[in-house]
Amino acid sequence: MSMNDYLKLKNGSDVRGVACDGVEGENVTLTEEIVANIAKAFCVWLISHTGKTRVRVAVGYDSRITSPALCEAVANGIISTGHDALITGLSTTPSMFVLLQNQAWMKANYCHGSIMITASHLPFNRNGLKFFSHDGGLESADVGEILEMAATYRFAEPNTLGEKTEKSYLDEYANSLVEMVRSACESEQPLLGKKIIVDAGNGAGGFFADKVLVPLGADTTGSQFLEPDGTFPNHIPNPENADAMRSICAAVKNTKADFGIIFDTDVDRAGAVDENGEEINRNRLIALISAILLQEQPGSTIVTDSVTSDGLTKFIKAKGGKHLRFKRGYKNVINEAKRLNEQGEYAPLAIETSGHAALMENYFLDDGAYLITRLLIALAKAHKEAKSLTDLIYDLDMPVESVELRAKLPADSDFKALGKKVIDDFTAYASNLYYAAPASDNYEGMRLRYDELHGNGWALIRMSLHDPVLPINVESDSHNGCIKIVKDLYYFLRKYSFLNIEPLEQFIAKWRGVKREEVLDKLESYKQ
Repeated sequence: MSMNDYLKLKNGSDVRGVACDGVEGENVTLTEEIVANIAKAFCVWLISHTGKTRVRVAVGYDSRITSPALCEAVANGIISTGHDALITGLSTTPSMFVLLQNQAWMKANYCHGSIMITASHLPFNRNGLKFFSHDGGLESADVGEILEMAATYRFAEPNTLGEKTEKSYLDEYANSLVEMVRSACESEQPLLGKKIIVDAGNGAGGFFADKVLVPLGADTTGSQFLEPDGTFPNHIPNPENADAMRSICAAVKNTKADFGIIFDTDVDRAGAVDENGEEINRNRLIALISAILLQEQPGSTIVTDSVTSDGLTKFIKAKGGKHLRFKRGYKNVINEAKRLNEQGEYAPLAIETSGHAALMENYFLDDGAYLITRLLIALAKAHKEAKSLTDLIYDLDMPVESVELRAKLPADSDFKALGKKVIDDFTAYASNLYYAAPASDNYEGMRLRYDELHGNGWALIRMSLHDPVLPINVESDSHNGCIKIVKDLYYFLRKYSFLNIEPLEQFIAKWRGVKREEVLDKLESYKQ
C-alpha cells in the first residue's frame, strides 16, 4: 500500500477501515499485514517517547468478528521487531488506558503503551485501532506520524523475537468500579432492592451486569444482548441510535426496572433510561452528570460540544455553573477542558451529546462505564432519601422541537473547501438579517439565533469532522418553529449546485404532508 492508502485510514485520532468483505462496494482496506506494520510503527513511536530500546504493548479488542485475527496480527508485528505484546483479550477502550495507570497491576505487568482494536459503533465489516501512552490517548498528529512510518519505515528484524503473553484486565477494571461505588456510598451493596438492566448491544459492555451491578446488590434480570457478537444481530450498539434507545426503553418498561443502561461497542460511550422508560441521553444526560458535579463544586465550567440546547445552558447556570459550548469531537471538548484547567478555570467535565463523557477525576478519559458508575452512586444516594435520580433534572427545559439534517457535499471534491465557502457565505448572510443574529458564543461553523416570529430558536451549520457533510442542527422553543428555520436555510442553501439539500426538502415535505417532488415547485414559486 502507498503512503496515501495508509493515511486514508486516519480518522481523527483513530485508525479505521474496512476489515472484511460483506458489504457491497466496500473493499478491504485494513488487512492483517497493514495492522502489523502499524503496530511496528507504534513501537518505534513509543521508543522515541520513552527512551527505551525494547517496549511492551498491551493489546485488547472488542466483540467485532475481525478483532481476534487483527489482534494476532498486531501481536505478531510487535514481537517480530523484538518487542513484547501482552494480550488482554476482550476489553473496553477505557480499560486499555486505565491499566497503564494501575500501579499495582503494572508492577507485575508493566507496559509502555496499549492498543485497542475497535471501530466503535460502525458496521460489522469495519475495525480500527486506538493508541494510548501513559500520558493518554494519542493525538491526531501522532497517529499521522505512525501511519507515515508504517508505510515507509524499514523495521529492524532482530535475531530474537519478542515475547507474547496473555492476561485479562477486565475483572480488575470492573472491581475498581465496584469499590468506587462502595466507598462513595459506605455500603457493600448500596443497590440492593434496585432492578437495573444493561443493554450491551452484543458489544464489550456485557461484563457490567455481572461484574459491577450484581456485586453491588442490583437485580439485573431482564438485561439484554450481553453476549459478545460482532455481527450485532439485535441492534447497533450505539446510544445515539434510535432503534437501540427504543430497545432499552422498552426493556425498562417491560421489566419494571428502576434504571436502564446502554453502552456502545467499546464502552467509551453510554446512555441511560429512567424508571419511567424515558431516555437519559444527550442534553438530559449532560444535565444529570452536570448537576451531580455542580453539587460537589459550584462554579464549575461544563464543556460540551456545539449542538447542546439553550435549555441546558440555562440549567447549568441555574445550578451555579458555567456552560461552554465548544467544537464537536470528543478530543476537542476534552482538550478545551484541559486548557481551561491549565489556565486556572475549574472544568471537571468534557462531554459530547453522543455520550462521550470525560471527567477530570478519571484522567479526562471518555469512559462510558465510569460515567454510569457516577450515576449509580447518585442513584443509590437518592434511594436512601426516597427520591428519584431524575429529580436532579426536573427543572431542565427541553426544546419544543429539534432536528439534525445532513446536507451532502461531493465526496470526490475538495469538500472541506466547499463546506468552508458555504459557511463563510452563511456568516455574511446572517450579519444582514433583521429577524436573526449570529450567536456570540460560537466556536465552530455558524450559529444563528432566530427571533420569536421567525422560529424562536437557533440553527448551526458546521463542517463534519471527517465526512463530506454539512450537519445542520435546528432547535426551537415553539411548535412549528423548526420548519420556519429550515425553510429559511433552504432558500439560502439551494443556490449551491454542488450541495445535496434533499434532507431539507424531505423535512419540509413531511411537515406539509406531501411528497418531496410536490413541494419543490411550491417552494420555488413562493420565494420568487
